[in-house]
Amino acid sequence: MKLSKYFELEEFLVSEYAARNGIDNRPGPGIHIRLERLAESLDEVRELLGHPIIITSGYRTEALNRAIGGVKTSDHIKGLAADLICPRYGPPAMVCAAIRDSGIKFRQVINEFNRWTHFAIPLSEDDDGGEVLSTFTPGIYVPGLPINA
Repeated sequence: MKLSKYFELEEFLVSEYAARNGIDNRPGPGIHIRLERLAESLDEVRELLGHPIIITSGYRTEALNRAIGGVKTSDHIKGLAADLICPRYGPPAMVCAAIRDSGIKFRQVINEFNRWTHFAIPLSEDDDGGEVLSTFTPGIYVPGLPINA
């Protein structure tokens, strides 16, 4: 099912962990509209970067999130976040910097371990967001991006 110009629903649901462990990762009621909003925001990111984006982790049911050790309040559970890479553009810190410096509205952009970009959209129009973080040690987040980003 097409969510936006560039993204299909399935891209946000695929999980090797869920498949290997028999976890149903289909979204419940109310999540679909949030995933559409997320996909539309990621369309903007894709156009900004000028290259295809690969979603490495999108929506997660609470069961999947718990099984992989995700934070209980994860935006992935709410259909508001995706982890992504864009190898043809550059490393995650560069992707984060491009998003940070654009006019794209986001709640959170995180350079995670220099391996992927976590991108979360605001829950509502009142959410001013715009938080930019990096993590290189599990559970420890620091403001900003590496110096060379």
